[in-house]
Amino acid sequence: MILAFSLFLATLLLVIIQPRGIKIGTSAIIGAVCALLLGVVSFADVLVVTNIVWDATLAFIGIIILSLVLDEIGFFEWCAIKMAKLSYGNGHLMFVYSLLLGALISALFANDGAVLILTPILLAKMRILKLNAKTIVAFLLAGGFISDSASLPFVFSNLTNIVTANYFNIGFATYLSVMFIPYIVSTIVSIGILWLFLRKDIPLHVNTELLKNPDDVLKSKPLFYLSWVFIAGLMASYFVGEMYHLPISFIALGGALVFLAIATSFKATKPWHIIKTAPWQVVWFSIGLYIVVYGLKNAGLTDYLSTILTQLNAQGDTIAILGTGFIAAFLSAIMNNMPTVMIMDIALHDIPNNALAYANIIGCNLGPKMTPFGSLATLLWLHVMANKGVKISFWEYSKFGLIVTPPILLIVLLSLV
Repeated sequence: MILAFSLFLATLLLVIIQPRGIKIGTSAIIGAVCALLLGVVSFADVLVVTNIVWDATLAFIGIIILSLVLDEIGFFEWCAIKMAKLSYGNGHLMFVYSLLLGALISALFANDGAVLILTPILLAKMRILKLNAKTIVAFLLAGGFISDSASLPFVFSNLTNIVTANYFNIGFATYLSVMFIPYIVSTIVSIGILWLFLRKDIPLHVNTELLKNPDDVLKSKPLFYLSWVFIAGLMASYFVGEMYHLPISFIALGGALVFLAIATSFKATKPWHIIKTAPWQVVWFSIGLYIVVYGLKNAGLTDYLSTILTQLNAQGDTIAILGTGFIAAFLSAIMNNMPTVMIMDIALHDIPNNALAYANIIGCNLGPKMTPFGSLATLLWLHVMANKGVKISFWEYSKFGLIVTPPILLIVLLSLV
């Protein structure tokens, strides 16, 4: 256990610190190779892990490719400007609208897509609006939070959702029917608590006349209108795919490549640039880190967790769901939600209560917001902001996350009950 945990901790530190610019995927693969060489995992374990994560990872790549193409044609910028204009200069209304937009984009294009695409757009618009530094940080902190707290409704809204749904054979429609209410509750409660916490930094009035007309940012209006139809068709495809037991990556990645071809035919994007920009490092990150985590499973960590979760389950649904959700949240905050969701899924495998799988997802999606390294989305968010000249310290972020996250998590878990 000491060897497996030390190796996991060293790998996680490599991923977070990225010394000499080492990519997150490379760090994870280094950890996986060391796990193999040290006998913490076997080659058979590598095949088991690859079988667990391949669909989730390729689906994620597909969602990001679709997001990048939509971003290229001006889709998200149009939405951001439209959102700002609809507030009619009311700063607090703009705050709420920006979070609603973030919640919708996170649901449809995954939390990482919301971070990668929406954060730079919102930052650019806020600078055009000449908002002060405190206001910009308030909007960005809230936007970063909502990207994870709203990534609940669809299987593809978060990598943790896909991994868990695949592990427990939860269908697309079944998943949506259970998680739609927690998504609505999480969005409303998150916006309310974030507003209460950050309201002093939100201006009463913003001069939205400084922003350009939304239609002026579009590369092709016909393609923009077609994109709405395509997204609706893609959503319907997930329900059809479930009927024929198709892997979710088949629809997500296949749909993304089809839309990339359509956008290319409109001369609105360069396909090679989009393919090259896609976060391929996430493939190696998912496989590598999960191999390292499987070493913790081999060392007996999941057995300890399974014992605790079984005892919680004996106390009834309310205690079981709250306990599972908070354990997942705490582990996600200190050791990242990607490894946590897999460890918890394995620990829950033999417990006859499907509600705990959903509680695990909620904990793994909201819990990471308590620390800067809790999720890949937060790490990406901080990286994007640092590149744009906005820096938030470890303690500033953690203080914000530790105050805001627990009450939201509690209410969302109760909505699942």
